[in-house]
Amino acid sequence: MKIGVQKNPAPKPKPDSAALGFGKYYTDHMLVMDYLDGAWGEPAIIPYGPISLDPSCMVFHYGQELFEGLKAYPAPDGSVLLFRPDKNAARFNSSAARISIPTIPEELFVECVRAVVDLDRDWVPTAPETSLYIRPFCFATEPSVSVHPSKSYKFMVVLSPVGPYYSTGLTPVSILIEDELVRAVKGGTGFTKCGGNYAPALLAQTKAESFGCAQVLWLDGATRTKVEEVGTMNCMFKIAGKVYTSPLDGTILPGVTRDSILAILKDWGVPCEERALSVDELIAADGAGTLEEVFGVGTAAVISPIGELVYKGQRMAVGGDKTKTGPLSQKIYDELTGIQWGKRPDKFGWTRKV
Repeated sequence: MKIGVQKNPAPKPKPDSAALGFGKYYTDHMLVMDYLDGAWGEPAIIPYGPISLDPSCMVFHYGQELFEGLKAYPAPDGSVLLFRPDKNAARFNSSAARISIPTIPEELFVECVRAVVDLDRDWVPTAPETSLYIRPFCFATEPSVSVHPSKSYKFMVVLSPVGPYYSTGLTPVSILIEDELVRAVKGGTGFTKCGGNYAPALLAQTKAESFGCAQVLWLDGATRTKVEEVGTMNCMFKIAGKVYTSPLDGTILPGVTRDSILAILKDWGVPCEERALSVDELIAADGAGTLEEVFGVGTAAVISPIGELVYKGQRMAVGGDKTKTGPLSQKIYDELTGIQWGKRPDKFGWTRKV
């Protein structure tokens, strides 16, 4: 499918790569593609800017929307690399099917991402720990307040040069185990990347901050006894030399970073198990001194070490020292980012040149 290009006549100055933050700046162009009359139209790249929508667009009233997140990385040879964009395309379609949005052929999704990144490739920052964040998203545009799947949609891709998601880098954070509010239940939308999963989580984040914590560790919605995600990230626990992470049973996001880390760990021969851990098991492991490392994993931060877990007033220092990044967390971060930035061999064939 042909992708039309309308170049921005007034390119913006590039921001200081040392002060990018996360999601503060956007490139000169964006990709748009509309769904009308039962089919996706031709995608087009146009200057980045506001869009006009009818006040009764269904996205405003019934939240029919979804998004994805991936990155483009500067390689040492001057090329630009995408990391497993096919996985994001597949997850986009899984989310779309759940919330009644038309799917997009995976090859078209990837080509849309590749094309807009290629046009704005001079926005890919090259300073250490920086990258170009890619945000594909889709939303209902039919003007109607009747509850039904929209008949029209808009797919877009915007780009943002970013630094580390957390300004503290790999400094471990404190996490509150949330035993009242829940993120998702089986049969719901926990496995999708839709905004409806994120807005209700903001209250829990505010609660966590009141306890001096950066985020929450969610428990299962049925019994509130088994750990699931941490904030908006998948979570991994190293107990007595073995890494555990929650299974993909419909309540957690099938993270691309999660999948990649599991593949790396298995390649290294590190024992891994995808199963639900209970809070009681974490408390017992902490008491026995076998709770060695806990870390969140996701596209934005890659690895976020957790130094302390707070539960019902009890504080557990992971590994006995809440200020220390665990050796496995650091090793995974170095390996995965090394592959993403093209500095280490990509034996899995995950990166794709733009």
